[in-house]
Amino acid sequence: MESIHYEHLQETLYYEVMDNGLHVYVLPKPGFQKTFATFATKYGSVDNHFQVKGQEEVRVPDGIAHFLEHKMFEEPTGDIFATFASNGASANAFTSFDQTVYLFSATENVNENIQTLVNFVQNPYFTDQNVDKEKGIIGQEINMYADNPDWRVYFGLIEAMYEKHPVHIDIAGTVESISTITKETLYTCYNAFYHPSNMLLFVVGGVNPQEVMDMVRSNQAEKNYEPQGEIKRIFEPEPTQVVEARREARLAVSLPKCLFGFKETEVGFSGEDLLRRDMTTKLMLDLLFGSSTTLFQKLYDEDLISDSFGHEYISSSQYAFSVVGGDTKDPDLLLARIREEVDAIVKKGFEVSDFERARKKKIGGYLRMLNSPENIAHEFTREQFRGGDFFNMIPIYESITLEEVNRRLEEHIRWDQLAVSLVVSP
Repeated sequence: MESIHYEHLQETLYYEVMDNGLHVYVLPKPGFQKTFATFATKYGSVDNHFQVKGQEEVRVPDGIAHFLEHKMFEEPTGDIFATFASNGASANAFTSFDQTVYLFSATENVNENIQTLVNFVQNPYFTDQNVDKEKGIIGQEINMYADNPDWRVYFGLIEAMYEKHPVHIDIAGTVESISTITKETLYTCYNAFYHPSNMLLFVVGGVNPQEVMDMVRSNQAEKNYEPQGEIKRIFEPEPTQVVEARREARLAVSLPKCLFGFKETEVGFSGEDLLRRDMTTKLMLDLLFGSSTTLFQKLYDEDLISDSFGHEYISSSQYAFSVVGGDTKDPDLLLARIREEVDAIVKKGFEVSDFERARKKKIGGYLRMLNSPENIAHEFTREQFRGGDFFNMIPIYESITLEEVNRRLEEHIRWDQLAVSLVVSP
């Protein structure tokens, strides 16, 4: 077991790579009552075309990563949620574009719950019967989201931006795509992506690092895993331009929903470069669209936006885009006003005082996050899979300059890369 001490945070992270390739990280938080653990695989909805070194190239149905996540909770002995509950833990899981994460939080029986978490994820149980049953359940979930205005406007924006990259495909897939999933395709994906060398276990809370490492080491030593070659993820080249400038859906909504964003023309960043770009862009978007900005206040006073107005930045080494917007009574007027105001800001750049205030706010938010085991676990895991270090964010914030943020403003706000998604009443 090795350790990394982050002096600026007064935190020590312990880690070890098991013989089978599993990366295990433990962040002790003395005095914390709650422990949070994530067991994650670097496998998400975009990984539908891949090749494991030494094996044949495989293309699988859309939505299979999410389908697999659902099926993992079914054991021959019954539902694993009951096991967690009997040990005082609350368990869950989620699938994103790039990862699948299984998790629990508990204030007692932590070691037992870690064992349960690792054991059930490493013990797949797929049958023809339980796979067919799940198709109906997930099909209902897909149809439910199809009637959800917030989900429709969000994925409508991504669909308007991306043509080839599978980021534009709904994480759950479609009713048609999941109908072709079999237990064999599930095992194919499981064996490729759930190998310990593609996974990460992270435990944060009032735990003893040595005790956790010893337990996990012993657990993994009892299981046999053959070494696995590198996984090659295969993506078609994505055109630089957006697919369509505007996409509109009709659902029963009291106010139109309007999201817009900019598709990045330059991708391929990784590690700390990707983390720095991510942080710089989010800081820029805060300065542009944050609730304390002059632009936000103007739009609010003009009754064009409400508290639902917000922004985010989604990025990976293959894709990156911003998402901005919310409910509005007049989408066209809102977009026109934003373009007018944003063009003026791009021309002159941000003020030093605004930049310093926004950066301090970001640092404060990060430090508050360190009091939340859940947030630490999610952000740490995400950054590890991207090659970055979540615990190194303050030095990056401190080194970001106003010039860098203004440059990011000019690079990102390109109207020829704008896409708009609307949900309006029929």
